[in-house]
Amino acid sequence: MLDAFKNLGFVLAMAAPEGGSPWLSFLPFALVLGIFYFIILLPMKRKQQKVDAFLGALKVGDKIVTTGGMYGQVTRLGEQSVQVQIANNVRVEIAKAAIGGYQGQEPVVTTDQSA
Repeated sequence: MLDAFKNLGFVLAMAAPEGGSPWLSFLPFALVLGIFYFIILLPMKRKQQKVDAFLGALKVGDKIVTTGGMYGQVTRLGEQSVQVQIANNVRVEIAKAAIGGYQGQEPVVTTDQSA
């Protein structure tokens, strides 16, 4: 039994780094952060820039579809909201963030359908 403890001490002594660079211990952490940035954060940033450009380019007369599936034509633009005509003499005020894209085109804003 004493031999087992001696062997365990020998294994632990060999596993302890002696004289290793402290920067080497941060390398895996930096690698994970780099992968996280390029896999998750960078695509989200690009998508948000695309949505911001789309919302900034909206103008009166554009035919749009909302994220809720309502079709209409922009009749007035505000700072945070848009007035949309959805039928003859029927206009509703919606948030700019609720506009999903132009009618007949691929949506710019995607909604999470998992809930």
